[in-house]
Amino acid sequence: MKIGLVGLGRMGTAMSRRLREQGFDVVGWDASAERNELLANDGLDVAANPAAVAAAAGIIISIITEDHGVRRIFSGANGFLSGNVKGKLFIEMSTLQPMTGRALAPEVEGSGARLIESPVLGTIPQVRDGKLFALVGGRIGDLDRARPVLEKLTRRIAHMGPNGSGYAMKLAVNLGLGAYIQALSESLALGSKEGLTLDQMLDVLQEAPYASGWMKSKIGVMKGEKPEMTLDIRTLRKDIMSAVATGALRGVPMPLTAATLTSLSAAVANGYGAGDLAEIPKFLREAMLQNFE
Repeated sequence: MKIGLVGLGRMGTAMSRRLREQGFDVVGWDASAERNELLANDGLDVAANPAAVAAAAGIIISIITEDHGVRRIFSGANGFLSGNVKGKLFIEMSTLQPMTGRALAPEVEGSGARLIESPVLGTIPQVRDGKLFALVGGRIGDLDRARPVLEKLTRRIAHMGPNGSGYAMKLAVNLGLGAYIQALSESLALGSKEGLTLDQMLDVLQEAPYASGWMKSKIGVMKGEKPEMTLDIRTLRKDIMSAVATGALRGVPMPLTAATLTSLSAAVANGYGAGDLAEIPKFLREAMLQNFE
C-alpha cells in the first residue's frame, strides 16, 4: 500500500521513517525544499506538490503546523483537492481548531474522498516506537480503513466522535499541559527567590502529588542539558491560542489559559520560541523576573 505524507517536519520525518520500516511505500512532500532534499537523500520518494502526493497514494497523511496551512494543502493551488481524489482517504494529524475539521470534512467529501482527523499524544520517541495515542474524529468506517496505517504508529486509538472532536480533545490535553508547565515554572521561580537551588526543588517536585511523566522526562533539560527537540514553545503557543479561540466561540471562560498564553507569548517575543517546552521555567526565572527587580 502506498501512503502519502505531507509535512516533513520533526514529526512527519519520524513518521515517514517509521512507516517505511513497517513495510509501507511512502511518497512525501514539504513546503521546505531543504527538507524535501534531506528526505530524498534518506530514501523517501518526494513528490512535486500535495496534489502529486494525493495522485500517487490511496491514503494520505498530513501533519503540519497550523490551520491556514492545512487549508492551503487541501484547497490551494496544487492542493490535494485540485486533482481527482475520488475514493481516497485523508488522515489529518495536525493539531487544529475543531471548526477547521468540521469545515474541511464536507469539502473533502464533495470531492469524492473521505477525511478523518487523528491528532496524537506523544512526540518523536513515541513515533519511533509506534507508541503514539491517536485521538480520532470522523466516521467509524473511515477509521476502520485507516487502522492498518495508524496501528503501526500508535499504542492506542480512541474514537472521539465526528469530525472536529479529535481536535477538541487534543486542544484540551495541550491546554492542561500548558497550564501545568506554567504552574511548575512559577513554583521554581518562587523557590529560587527564596534561596532554594534548582536541584533541591526538582528533587522534591518529582515526588509531589502532581508530578507527571512529562516532568520526570524533562528534568535534564530543566537543569540545562541540551534537549532532543520534541515540541517547541512556539508550537504550544499556537495550540493554546487555538484553545482560547475555541473557548471564545463556545462561550467558555478561560482565565488560566489566557494567562498561560501571555507567558508563552512573552517567551516567543524574547527569543525562546524555538526552545523546548522544558525551557519555559528558565525563561520565567531569568527573563521575566528581571523586569520586576
